[in-house]
Amino acid sequence: MAIRPQILRAGDTIGIVTLGSPLSADAINTGVQTLKNMGFNVILGKYVYSYSGYIASSKQQRASDLMEMFKNPEVKAVIPSRGGVGVAGIIPYLDYSVIAQNPKIITGYSDITILLNVLYIWANLITFHSLLLIDFKSTTPAYNMNQFFTATSTLISPRVLENPPGMPLISRVPGNVTGTIVGGNLTSFVDNLGTPFEVDTRGKILLIEEVHEPINTVYRHINHLMLAGKLRDCAGIIMGQCTSCESAYGRSYENLINEVMVPLKKPLMTNLASGHGTYKMAIPIGAQANLNTYNNTLTILEPTVHI
Repeated sequence: MAIRPQILRAGDTIGIVTLGSPLSADAINTGVQTLKNMGFNVILGKYVYSYSGYIASSKQQRASDLMEMFKNPEVKAVIPSRGGVGVAGIIPYLDYSVIAQNPKIITGYSDITILLNVLYIWANLITFHSLLLIDFKSTTPAYNMNQFFTATSTLISPRVLENPPGMPLISRVPGNVTGTIVGGNLTSFVDNLGTPFEVDTRGKILLIEEVHEPINTVYRHINHLMLAGKLRDCAGIIMGQCTSCESAYGRSYENLINEVMVPLKKPLMTNLASGHGTYKMAIPIGAQANLNTYNNTLTILEPTVHI
């Protein structure tokens, strides 16, 4: 069983770090003020405002900010400012034994995907495919906030994950499997194949979502997962949205699902509100879940935090 971080309550301290691409000071400040208005204390990493082209700061600097948050006993949750690119670069510079001994809530999506999975694999820590700092603003749908705080601030178990009204989950291949959830952003997932930090999908329920990629590129990444054995080894597949993914060669994301994913004959659920779309379900990476495509449910079987 994976390590559950401590429950998040109003008045707790949240650490903010920038682990990939830089984010504007205005956007960071908006997120910080929103968290303060919610009743949280906030501390900032040393390099949170840094800017160095397409990455915020050096690999070592970004990694040191994250490690300082895990070492700080006052910090209950760590929220990266954004994803972007470059998060994989910090992975070799983290101390996973320290992280395992000081578990915290850590959340995100996009390029943060690889960190979420590596922390589960190397530190046995449940992490959260959920909100980034950029999502803590007045225009964020209540659904997203409710999802985040239900996952991190309650002990509800079992917990059925549900899309917002009017956005149905779609079961494509029948099956009923139980396993640990891994995965997230497809590009970030593929980036780590062939490294010591690649994700083991054996017996796992694999989450896939993507953004801003034409469908022929999405196909290329899916095919890479096939050749790497990741789709062969997984127990089931849940697919989120492919946000702003343009059709290519007359084929759409829907075509790709029907022509490439359905023939795998793995239990398959699609249209999950996750990742880069307007609505963001909170999906715990490393938690035990049941995927039942006979009754169209995805259920988290354990609490994802502890008191």
